[in-house]
Amino acid sequence: MPRAGPVCTSTRFSAHGPDVASKKRKGPGALATAYLVIYNVVMTAGWLVIAVGLARAYLARGSYHGLYYSIEKPLKFFQTGAILEILHCAVGIVPSSVVLTGFQVMSRVFLTWAVTHSVREVQSEDSVLLFVTAWTVTEIIRYSFYTFSLLNHLPYLIKWARYTFFFVLYPMGVTGELLTIYAALPFVQKTGLYSVTLPNKYNFSFDYYTFLILVMFSYIPLFPQLYFHMIRQRKKVLGQVEDYSKVE
Repeated sequence: MPRAGPVCTSTRFSAHGPDVASKKRKGPGALATAYLVIYNVVMTAGWLVIAVGLARAYLARGSYHGLYYSIEKPLKFFQTGAILEILHCAVGIVPSSVVLTGFQVMSRVFLTWAVTHSVREVQSEDSVLLFVTAWTVTEIIRYSFYTFSLLNHLPYLIKWARYTFFFVLYPMGVTGELLTIYAALPFVQKTGLYSVTLPNKYNFSFDYYTFLILVMFSYIPLFPQLYFHMIRQRKKVLGQVEDYSKVE
């Protein structure tokens, strides 16, 4: 789901740099700030590489079918690289919840590796392109937002994009993720992928097929909460700017 979401996500409202919607806190030290700027610049560049890769592959093929294969490696690399965000929270250079950040990051890593990578039959599904496109646009905006925030030079356009594009990107990402998991179900059931059956020496069983169904159902209560949270954040952040403009 979007990167603020259930077990598979596209936009995150926790900070990887200062979030203007949150209360002001003491920022990271100079060294930590320099590191975070470099990290966010690299991640912005990485997702731009993915965006360019998608565009070039589309222009070369004249079709959007199977574009996942053109960006598979950078997608895996940069999405997995987001795991560092959990470490940033753990050591305190980013004032966000380790648990929440971990859940959000690992949910996307889960979809990248445990679903799309593991069930190769779904890689050519249009739904994969749907969530990859949503993730790509979201992350370019998100990491740019954090970079400029850390530098104390946040353009209004980027702030506006961060708190506006989610209206489309959240539903788009969630739809792609759910359809991809759904497409994977028959293959998971047929192959018994990641499932553990009894009897075994640990006396433990696990049905990955059932687990994926539960993941899909988890979107029902979680997605609306996250979506409406972002709407409230938008009113807080952009509403203040609009009110200020009226005063001026």
